[in-house]
Amino acid sequence: MTPREAARAIWQAALAAGDPAALVRSHLRPDSGWKRVLVLGCGKAGGAMARAAEEVLGDRIAEGFVVVKDGYTAPLERVRLAEAGHPVPDERGLAASQRLLALARSAREDDLVLFLVSGGGSALTPAPTPPVTLAEKQDVTRLLLAAGAPIEELNAVRKHLSAFKGGQLARAAQPATVLTLALSDVIGDPLDVIASGPTAPDPTTFADALAVLQRRGVGYLVPDAVRARLEAGARGEVPETPKPGDPAFERVTNLVIGNNALVVDAAAAEARRRGYRAEVLTRGLQGEAREVARELVARARTLPPRACLIAGGETTVTVGGRGRGGRCQEFVLAAALELRPDDRVVVLAAGTDGTDGPTDAAGAVADAETIARGERAGRAARAALDDNDASTFLSAAGDLVVSGPTNTNLLDLYVLLRD
Repeated sequence: MTPREAARAIWQAALAAGDPAALVRSHLRPDSGWKRVLVLGCGKAGGAMARAAEEVLGDRIAEGFVVVKDGYTAPLERVRLAEAGHPVPDERGLAASQRLLALARSAREDDLVLFLVSGGGSALTPAPTPPVTLAEKQDVTRLLLAAGAPIEELNAVRKHLSAFKGGQLARAAQPATVLTLALSDVIGDPLDVIASGPTAPDPTTFADALAVLQRRGVGYLVPDAVRARLEAGARGEVPETPKPGDPAFERVTNLVIGNNALVVDAAAAEARRRGYRAEVLTRGLQGEAREVARELVARARTLPPRACLIAGGETTVTVGGRGRGGRCQEFVLAAALELRPDDRVVVLAAGTDGTDGPTDAAGAVADAETIARGERAGRAARAALDDNDASTFLSAAGDLVVSGPTNTNLLDLYVLLRD
């Protein structure tokens, strides 16, 4: 097996370890005492998770509804499935969130609400509080992203413009028992951040949300309805999202059943099985993709032969060009530009959800010949990187990793083999 083939095999083993169906089955029992179960779900893995719940719980499931990204479907019998827009929310997602809230409110005291949540769930369940519209909430998100707001600040604002996020699904389900099984696509697995925490306590306030707008300099740019909603909440005229200790969580259990550590550990085990000395660098990789790529290639170059450097996490890309790509493809192209002709290093980076940016590739794999292959096909590597056009170049080089929908989402995996 060539090093490129070994890198892909390590990637496939990591994906298998993150199989959402197996993870759900391991946390449910067919002999549970619940006679009536409602299954709710949102996220890229929602279909696969619901399918596993049906296999375990069978006719105990009275009704169910899950919303997934387009294409991330699964054959279901008792649970209804809908597709919606991601990463840009759409009207289908708005209808889905309303359906989920209605089902939660229908739950009785002796029911179990099984909530299956995974990465992508936040975009798939837009539920703006009237009079705020979906378009106005999208405007706020775009303004904050352009201003450099991190996910924690984005969530503080979005939760306070939502009827679904920030623990409000748990509030809607009272007095039923709620069991949430979550696949984490967030470093550190904070329950209030995964899909914006529909069944988790929200530590932020309306005042925090207003402070974010001011700190990012967009307070005067947001729609009037948004500003009015947040100001009314800060004055106590609108109920806060439920906080830690709120009665809404008395009968709620939130469990993270899969995360990036799971796939990283599986990748390391597969690398060792194939005769490589595996070193796990981190399960919380962050930073600008091209800068992190340079650092990791320099580190991989110092490894002894038959060694494997593995990391998990999520890098970022500062977009200044007009090309196509995602953080994993940009990482790989930047890494390929660092490789020397005599380097015996293979680099793979791919998203466990099967999607890297607005492309149909999960990521890419490169070696010391990647740049030459792409340039023989008529592409300029440095110009492609400058234009954030990694996908076009790596496609020409034949180095894209295309998996299709994986029905899971556990951050990204980075593998560097020193042959």
